[in-house]
Amino acid sequence: MRIPFLQRPRDYALEPLTIADSPAVSVLHREDFVRPWTDGEFAALLAQDTVFGYAVRETGQGAKPPVGFVLARLAAGEGEILTVAVARAHRRQGLGWRLMDAVLRQLHAQRAEALFLEVDETNMAAIALYRGLGFREVGKRPNYYRSPEHGPTGALVMRRDLR
Repeated sequence: MRIPFLQRPRDYALEPLTIADSPAVSVLHREDFVRPWTDGEFAALLAQDTVFGYAVRETGQGAKPPVGFVLARLAAGEGEILTVAVARAHRRQGLGWRLMDAVLRQLHAQRAEALFLEVDETNMAAIALYRGLGFREVGKRPNYYRSPEHGPTGALVMRRDLR
């Protein structure tokens, strides 16, 4: 016999990504990328002045690792999303939108002109998120990604104007 119950909604907090988060985001990156980045690669990127990011953590869970993150770069007035990931168990709760919104806010504050990203052409959920945030397709890169399910897939290059 099944007994239905209401699950308490989860609460999350957004905070700047730090070099100390590198091992945890490396583990999270492995969930979605065939060639995941190492904690050393994340640390090296976060040590650069032009690179910044945000982590999202479940609140009330102590010092647990992030359940999502975004890493971005700002150079010569243009932003670029380097990578973004949300743990599968925490998807469909608006975390990707919150992470992207944090990057957009920072870039607006720094008077950036545009934000670019690349997304796997088979990742319909991400493409819908980006389009909903005002990104438009400006190019394609054939055979950019590899996936066990689809083999080589292309990347859509997307842009959002910030001015």
